Amino acid sequence: MTERVPERIPERAAATSAGGARTSDSVGGAPCWVLLTARELEKAEKFYGAVLGWEFRSTTLGDQFAIALSDGKPVAGVGAVAADMQVAVAWTPYFAVDDADVAASRIRERSATVALGPVAFASGRAVLAADRDGAVFGIWEGRLPSGWEDWHAQGPVVVRLRTRDAFEAAIFYGGVLEWADGRPGGCTVDYEHDEVVVRSRGQVVARLNSGAVEAAPDPTLRPHWNVQFTVRDVAACVEAAHAAGGWVVAEGDLRSGAYADLRDPDGALFTVTAAR
Repeated sequence: MTERVPERIPERAAATSAGGARTSDSVGGAPCWVLLTARELEKAEKFYGAVLGWEFRSTTLGDQFAIALSDGKPVAGVGAVAADMQVAVAWTPYFAVDDADVAASRIRERSATVALGPVAFASGRAVLAADRDGAVFGIWEGRLPSGWEDWHAQGPVVVRLRTRDAFEAAIFYGGVLEWADGRPGGCTVDYEHDEVVVRSRGQVVARLNSGAVEAAPDPTLRPHWNVQFTVRDVAACVEAAHAAGGWVVAEGDLRSGAYADLRDPDGALFTVTAAR
């Protein structure tokens, strides 16, 4: 059984007050969280605890949600809501917005799909959506988890969009999330080494790559957001995943670093990459 540590998140906190929790309006369109929609919380905790060494703590969202901790820092969320909300078991990145209603309208205006929401939680509101090529993503308006300030700085998570046309996708997400609009604290977008790179306050927070095929029979080749976790030993994670009931989809070098695409026992796809 994985270790669960006590809850430390206050019910409410001012957006940027001294010592207070940050809120999504201070982040400017950057990915602010990743969430696993799972079938069973205890089963998910056991698998990811074994493979990634995570501990878990309760949240104010209820007994079906937990926050995963890596070296004591919040790294991801897990919610046993796949069946209740009729959504797939999957890892999904969430992007911070000022106003979930406005962002949802922008998604619809650009011929994409709002699948769910805005849904109200104790600490904010969430929307689950799909872009025009079918890649699923979320948007979040509200308070960020305690310790979020270290989330990008410590670099445990990278989100990467594998899509049909990265430039077209950058235009879509830029319009929805206000990338490259020049506002203080907002995201910048650049083209580097055949990919679109999104930065927030100078740090790389997302990468967009072309080449996905919408009608591919293999779902890993279709447009999708891939969540990648940085680990010390990729081979050890692969071995632990096998032992815990998961399986390997692919292994190799990603920009000259070891990686493995894995599925957990319920089929959620994620990637582990070697720390550099």
